[in-house]
Amino acid sequence: MELMRIFSYASIILSISVYLLPIMVNSIGINYGQIADNLPSPENVVPLVKSIGVTKVKLYDADPRVLGAFANSGVEFMIGLGNGDLEKMRDPNNAQDWVKQNVQAHLPDTKITCIFVGNEVLTFNDTNLSDNLVPAMQSVHTALVNLGLDKQVTVTTAHSLGILQTSFPPSAGAFREDLVDILSQTLSFHQKTGSPFLINAYPFFAYKGNPKQVSLDFVLFQPNQGVIDPTTNLHYDNMLYAQIDAVYSALASLGYKKLPVHISETGWPTKGDEDEAGATPDNAKKYNGNLIKLMSQNAGTPLRPDSDLNIYVFALFNENMKPGPTSERNYGLFKPDGTPAYALGVTNNNTASGSIGNGVTMPFSPTSSSTGYLSISSATGRRKFVGHALMMASLLLIKTLV
Repeated sequence: MELMRIFSYASIILSISVYLLPIMVNSIGINYGQIADNLPSPENVVPLVKSIGVTKVKLYDADPRVLGAFANSGVEFMIGLGNGDLEKMRDPNNAQDWVKQNVQAHLPDTKITCIFVGNEVLTFNDTNLSDNLVPAMQSVHTALVNLGLDKQVTVTTAHSLGILQTSFPPSAGAFREDLVDILSQTLSFHQKTGSPFLINAYPFFAYKGNPKQVSLDFVLFQPNQGVIDPTTNLHYDNMLYAQIDAVYSALASLGYKKLPVHISETGWPTKGDEDEAGATPDNAKKYNGNLIKLMSQNAGTPLRPDSDLNIYVFALFNENMKPGPTSERNYGLFKPDGTPAYALGVTNNNTASGSIGNGVTMPFSPTSSSTGYLSISSATGRRKFVGHALMMASLLLIKTLV
């Protein structure tokens, strides 16, 4: 029976390149969450990741099973430190111990290139978390310096779009006044250490909040009239790029025009509750498929056409144990058995057959939830900026109709 399961899983991997349309993508990032009791083993995830051309993985902790499985794979890893660990990481000794155990121990075999300290901390409106953020980031960076790893591993944190006070038009993007002081500290840290500014962006929430007024084509990268920024005269034909440029404008307003922006989370669910309009396989296919096609063009946003987008799609798998609405458990590109949730339309030269050409296939075995993921990627935290995104979408729609 176990042999049949192994054969079945290998067959699924081998068929993915046939099931997906042959669109070349040079660099895809993916979020690998593990809040589930039915996921394949990390060893089986490696060829699955390679089959869709993924070159970067964002992990919500530093799971040694995953980092070990991806050794010598060439896949870059961004690993996470949970919000609950921020206070402990203020202590330089604790930070150094953590870096030794979770970073240094896996280098150079596993290509860890970034650590994100906390997730959407500033929009939890928790002063204890906010006060610990920058000191924790500094301690982790200092540990990397002490261990001679700071040239290959950067330190950052991920924000929601809720940190913006103004987002339309994109040229008027500005941060919330109550967050400017602490954001200035984080931005100074990024500039000094050369690390990117991370944003989690979900146009899905804008459509979900008001499907009668928000243009579905605009949020799904489908053909549409688009909008014009009256200040820059730049044309926007999708919401995500407008959101990214609003962040660039907000950074520029504080004097950080050259700071790189990476999208650490974005995606679309295949299923939702009755009040979660638009959560369908077809819309998820359009959103993620069209996004990846745009990424393959190696072009930036209207405001920063030469910038590297560095977008991480959320998520690799559906996760059946995540809390919150139904959509939270259905963002995966893949089902737990390794079959695609929908025909995404991407593949690359590293076909599945090439990835497992050594003939080694590990058995399917459920894995337990990774510790820390709940604390840094909660449904509550991600929904905090729904109103903000909706406001932007509504304004964009009004502009389109004028």
